Amino acid sequence: MRKRKSSLRRIVSAIFAVGVVVALIHIVHALTLDRIIEYREVDFSSPGISAEMDGYRIALITDTHDISEERLGAVVMELNERRIDLLLLGGDYSSRSFDILRTTMEMLSEVQTTDGAFGVAGNHDTLFDLYPTMEANGITPLSNSGLHPREGFFLAGVQDLQTGRPDVSRATSGAMHGDFVLLLSHNPEIGMRQDTTGVDLILSGHTHGGQVTFFGLWAPALAPRFGITRYGQRFMSGWAYSRDGTPVFVSNGTGEYFPRVFARPQVVLITLRHEP
Repeated sequence: MRKRKSSLRRIVSAIFAVGVVVALIHIVHALTLDRIIEYREVDFSSPGISAEMDGYRIALITDTHDISEERLGAVVMELNERRIDLLLLGGDYSSRSFDILRTTMEMLSEVQTTDGAFGVAGNHDTLFDLYPTMEANGITPLSNSGLHPREGFFLAGVQDLQTGRPDVSRATSGAMHGDFVLLLSHNPEIGMRQDTTGVDLILSGHTHGGQVTFFGLWAPALAPRFGITRYGQRFMSGWAYSRDGTPVFVSNGTGEYFPRVFARPQVVLITLRHEP
C-alpha cells in the first residue's frame, strides 16, 4: 500500500513539474519572441501570375492596434530596405484615438513602393475617420472596390464582416478575363460566407494568430475571447482555404496587442511566382 502511495506521489510530482516547465516556456516566449516582429516570407505560385510579374513583392501589414511610433518606424525602414512593389493594409489600425490613426497612416505612407499602398477597414476602424485619413496620405481605400495596379493583376478589397457590408462580387466586378485576382479582407471568414471562385488569393488578418495559444495551437480555455473565428483553428494563422478552395493567407497582425503567447506579430512579405 505504501509503495502504491509513493508511486502515485512521484507521478503527481512529475506531472506538476512538467506543467511548471510548460508554463515557464510560455511565459518566457510571451515576454521575448512574442514581442519581436517577424518578417515572414511567403511565396505564392499560380498560372494566373504572368511571367512579367514573377518576383512581384507584396507587403501585408494588418492589425497595428496602436503600435508605437518607434516600432512602426522600424517596420517602415525595414520595408524600404526590402524593395516592395505593393503595400497592403488589412485593417484595425487604432483602437483608441484619431491621433494614433493619423500618425499610423502618415508613417505607413513613407513605405516606398512601385505600385502604391492600398487598405481596407477592420472591425475596430471608424470609416468616416479612416478613409479620408488614408487618402490624405496617398493610401487608396478599398471598400467593395478594386483596380488594376498592373496589367493582368486585379486588386480588390471588401468592407469588414462585422461593421460593414462586404461584397466580393462587387469588389471584383472590374476584373478582366485572365487577370490574377487578389482579394484583401480584414476577416478571413469572407471566404466561407461569399462566393470566391473568381479570386486567386485572399489576404487577411483579424485573428492575431490565436493571441494566446498552446505551443501555437488554439487554446480556447486559455483565451476564449481572443482572435478566433467561428471556424475554429481553420483561419488562425498562415495558409488555409475558403469554402470554394481559394487559398487564404492569414497574418498574425503587426501590433502590440498584449498578451501574445506563441503568436508573434508579423509583417508578411508575399512574393508572387509565375507557374507555367
